[in-house]
Amino acid sequence: MGHPAHQEQTIAAPLEFAGVGLHSGAPVTMRLLPAPAGSGIVFRRTDLDNFEIPATGRNVAKVSYATSLMRQSVLISTTEHLLSACIGMGVDNVIVELDNLELPILDGSALPYVEAIHSVGIREQRRKRETLRVLHPVEVREGEKFIGVYPGHGYRVSYTIDFPTPIGQQKTCVDLAAENYGSEIAPARTFGYKSDERKLRDMGLIRGASPENAIILGSNGPENGPLRFPDEYVRHKVLDLIGDLALAGRRIEGHVVAVRAGHAMHTAFVARLLKDRSAWELAHVPVSADAVAEAEREASGGIGEAALAGV
Repeated sequence: MGHPAHQEQTIAAPLEFAGVGLHSGAPVTMRLLPAPAGSGIVFRRTDLDNFEIPATGRNVAKVSYATSLMRQSVLISTTEHLLSACIGMGVDNVIVELDNLELPILDGSALPYVEAIHSVGIREQRRKRETLRVLHPVEVREGEKFIGVYPGHGYRVSYTIDFPTPIGQQKTCVDLAAENYGSEIAPARTFGYKSDERKLRDMGLIRGASPENAIILGSNGPENGPLRFPDEYVRHKVLDLIGDLALAGRRIEGHVVAVRAGHAMHTAFVARLLKDRSAWELAHVPVSADAVAEAEREASGGIGEAALAGV
């Protein structure tokens, strides 16, 4: 992972990728270009007169099996893996050019992006990086699904999933300040059940899915193993969550807890967080340990403690 600098960063040179969209199956060529400080992550449809869509919460479109952005009826689909890689690697500003509506799925993980960014390097910029520092808890609950964020130092994500066999329940926690995104989260691939294939294809989804870009789950486990991690499934959900939370526009400073959530809940949470202006502040430097301890004491109790326990 890139160094958690106090300054904003961009990629040091252009990068190019080609492949097919996971859901559309459409061929696409995509370029990542260095961007000026303060510009954020901006998608550009080169097939539509370079129409631009900033990667922000206000541009979120349909979010069922992937996270899509839309502005003035122009769509950019399946953005979460690239956005996750940018956050995980500490890339604040980049222009993403593509000549179709959906990003390439590549191998189903964020690892190709991480490796490409490593190959050209990251360039520090003059502008100080702003984080979205959490001041008090914000939580969203829907039945057994839950997502919340709490004051804390750095950017920590805890996730619990509970899928039918052969996955079952898995839990994991990652601290992005530990600079291990590239090794611990980025390689985790998207996954799906073989039994759901016909239904999803009838819905116009997963037309580009294959054993080369997704874990295919049969009744006895992966049909195209081996897994990259014993808990690769929950690690991929963390990957998705980091990408979806990038739509807050800035890296979060706090502890995010998710239980059985998904893209729709992730992006609904972003909208809730941004709307509650009292819950966060824009900050340039890491919060002190004493301030974190005080904030966490105030936040403890009730739903917050239960969520942190992973129930």
